[in-house]
Order: sequence, then C-alpha cells, then structure tokens
Amino acid sequence: MRLARAAPVIVLAFTTYIVFSGSLSGYDITTGLIVSIVIGILFANITVENPSKVFSPRRWFWGLRYALRYFLVDETKCHLDVIKRILSPRLPVNPGIVMVPFDVEGDYTVTSIANSITNTPGTVVVEVDKARKVFYVHWIDVASIKPAEARRSISETFEYYSKKIFE
Repeated sequence: MRLARAAPVIVLAFTTYIVFSGSLSGYDITTGLIVSIVIGILFANITVENPSKVFSPRRWFWGLRYALRYFLVDETKCHLDVIKRILSPRLPVNPGIVMVPFDVEGDYTVTSIANSITNTPGTVVVEVDKARKVFYVHWIDVASIKPAEARRSISETFEYYSKKIFE
C-alpha cells in the first residue's frame, strides 16, 4: 500500500526533475531517481489519499481531455477577449468581484477549479470560502452579479471536468 501511494509521487517528481534539468545523462537520471524516491517516501501519505484513483485510465482520459479543452478553447477565447479590450480602449470594461458557488468536496477538485479560473485571463480567484462553498472572483467584465449566472460564465466547465478527474 505504501508503494502504491509513493509511486505516483515518485513518477511526478522524477518527470519534473528531468524536464527542469533538461538532461538525460546518467548522472541526472540517477540523481533524479534518488531524489524522487526520497520525495515519494516522505510525501506519499499527505499527497495521495486513494492510490487507485491515480491509476484509473478513465481519470487520465478526462484529464487529457480537460487539458486539451482548457488550453485550446478556454484559454484562447479569454486571451482574445483581453487582447480585444487592450486594443480597443473604448470597449467598456466593467470590473468587479463576484461570488461564484461551487459544488465539489475534495481539496484537489477545489484547487483545480480555482487554479483554472485564476490562470484564465480576465479572472482571478481572490478568496475561497469552503464553508459556504463559494469562490470570490475578480472579473474583468462582470456580465452578471447573480451567483448562478457567474458560475455558468466563469467556472461551470472547469467544475465539470475537475469532478470527472478528482472525485
């Protein structure tokens, strides 16, 4: 059981090490393996709650699908909107902070949604209230202050995919 929890942490740490070192030399591979194994043993119990979830092909499928959707569709649309606002100074901007409810439980799921909102141009999560299950989001052009409509515009897609991946 301990190895099942440590394996995903080891793989992630090793991959990160190799990518950032930029080298596949024997020294870097050996050092990466040693460091990754130590990290996996030390942090497996606090980072992996259920090892069977990590190895689920269905979750990997949804993760890949979400990454493609996020980077090719959502990010592109929001970048184009912000570019349009920059290049058209007369275009109205209506900034504000809106309350965006969420309907998820897990820490990884909440974090994934919050990161997706923040990494999307034009929005940033300024507060997460897990007790009330809401994000407070600064939005570059507030279309609605109604929580349900804000959720539909800002986070509904992120929530859908994050549930499929993490819950």
